[in-house]
Amino acid sequence: MFFDENYTIPKMLKDSAEKWPEIYAQYRRLKNGEFEPITYRDMYQTGLDFGAGLMSIGVKREDPVGLISDNRPEWFQADLGVMAIGAVDVPRGCDATLVDLEKILSLTESKVVIAENNSQVNKILSIHDKIPAVSVIIVLADDVKDDVKALCDKEKITLHTFAGLVSDGQKYRIENKDCVENEMEKGKADDLATIIFTSGTTGTPKGVMLTYRNFLTQLDELQERIYLNPGEKALSVLPVWHVFEREVEYVITIQGCGIVYSKPVGSILLADFKTMNPHILPAVPRVFEAVYDGIIKKMRKTGGIVYKMFTFFVAVAKIHSRMHRCMFRKNACYTSYKTVMWWFLFIIPWALLFPLKWLGNLLVFRKIKAMLGNNFRGGVAGGGSFPKVIDEFFWAIGVKVVEGYGMTETAPVVAVRPMAAPIFRTIGSPIRGVKARIVDADGYVLGRCKEGILQIKGDTVMKGYYKRPDLTEKAMSVDGWLNTGDLAILTIHDELSIRGRVKDTIVLRGGENVEPVPLEQKLTESRYIKTAVVVGQDMKYLGALILVDGDEVRNFAAENGIQYDTYESLLESQDILKLYESEIGNLISSKNGFKMYERINRFALITKDFEVGVELSAKQEVSRFRINDIYKDKIEGLFKE
Repeated sequence: MFFDENYTIPKMLKDSAEKWPEIYAQYRRLKNGEFEPITYRDMYQTGLDFGAGLMSIGVKREDPVGLISDNRPEWFQADLGVMAIGAVDVPRGCDATLVDLEKILSLTESKVVIAENNSQVNKILSIHDKIPAVSVIIVLADDVKDDVKALCDKEKITLHTFAGLVSDGQKYRIENKDCVENEMEKGKADDLATIIFTSGTTGTPKGVMLTYRNFLTQLDELQERIYLNPGEKALSVLPVWHVFEREVEYVITIQGCGIVYSKPVGSILLADFKTMNPHILPAVPRVFEAVYDGIIKKMRKTGGIVYKMFTFFVAVAKIHSRMHRCMFRKNACYTSYKTVMWWFLFIIPWALLFPLKWLGNLLVFRKIKAMLGNNFRGGVAGGGSFPKVIDEFFWAIGVKVVEGYGMTETAPVVAVRPMAAPIFRTIGSPIRGVKARIVDADGYVLGRCKEGILQIKGDTVMKGYYKRPDLTEKAMSVDGWLNTGDLAILTIHDELSIRGRVKDTIVLRGGENVEPVPLEQKLTESRYIKTAVVVGQDMKYLGALILVDGDEVRNFAAENGIQYDTYESLLESQDILKLYESEIGNLISSKNGFKMYERINRFALITKDFEVGVELSAKQEVSRFRINDIYKDKIEGLFKE
């Protein structure tokens, strides 16, 4: 343990502000698209001023404070103020539904809510009869509309702006010397820091209670695995209320680096790479998939000799990288290393391909990497399963993207592949302070190299579910092991490889257990498929919902002279249906390692892009329970005899 029992996140941020007062901690995007830097000193003092402002309106230690906002510098500053005075934040993003807000704010009985803008204030006001405890709203944006003010007056809710409360806090600190600092000193490592309600992919959100200890335990070794130097920068694109992004920002600030607030939109993200030259990008796998898809589409659109060169050199780089991983022990191993054999088999082809890979880097890969700026050290993929095809592509072209794993209940990091010594298709070994074990369905420990259910124990594990001791008891054993619900396997050197979700497992009528994620990832290797959702619980066979890539389908029609009146009629044509039937059959086949019962017998094409808060969770994972509801008719149609 690198901290004592009295250490907290606000105290950690105080240390960073004292070490690097003039280094930039945050970069705010202005309306003209440029970035305004904020120093550690200013960020920290603004946080303390806001905390004093909260004290001035009666917020006390352990009070829950709602925080409904997307990524912006004020989020971090406001949260620092909340934690500095010992209050507990209850965060959620702007995509939160009215049902979500009602559940979160009513269950916690929050009296004070911080809202990003007018839209979020209106949402809160529309359900005020269901959350009567709310009496104060603080708006992070300055442009509060008159009609919003009038509605607050009507509902007898006191309205503040963030800037106004910061100003009030400055005065309060002058009149009450060291009031925030004294309150901050009372904090303990085991104090409750936050209650994060999981967005979930399978059902009703649960309030996860996390302490300062849960967050701080990870910061010891994460600085070694995701290393930064003071003054370097990281792009922030994940929902800031989500536990992954939150811990990422603590990893950044404990190392004296800057947070650049960007967006997970291709054009904006790549522009920010060029402008800000960041060193790391923590993101969910879908962001890296979008970057990959963008590169592939750009090359295909360019066509001609450029596309042929790209395809050739990527193929060469993949083959060379596969041999390199075998020879230098960079693959997950479940028996024993056969290093001598690999060297005997591969030394000559490996040496012969090396000049071609070097040439590929000179002619092609270097230009791709230039899109990520001059400083880019690597990406961190977390919050979902990282597809093998994406992992292998970036590894081959020399762009380092390491995969991590965790969950809200572990605050969140369990393990992350070290940037300095990555092992392919693993998430690395558990970080210091965390233990992992694999058990079977009956709870018996399986040990290494056997697939089973992953359980976690250590100082990162949550305090429990808010006001739900029954769920806490169900999730955790009496001796402190948390059941993750994920399937995993340990290598001979204790690296973890995640294999899927226990609760995602599809059980067919014949008793066959099918993990849908590997099938879905394989299907998205098709240029014509954006996303796939495999279904078939309690059915004779598997079906799939296929989200089509409209641009690629239209290109296929043009290339093959297919005539059509409307896009909808094109998708219903036999040519396109045969195209998808062929793509699915070729991908999910025995030659790719899939069993007979894993084949997709029927499919339905859908065209509406998946959205966060609708078909996707905040981590941009497919929310299966929502998919089953939204596309109920289509799914039922797949299994009609």
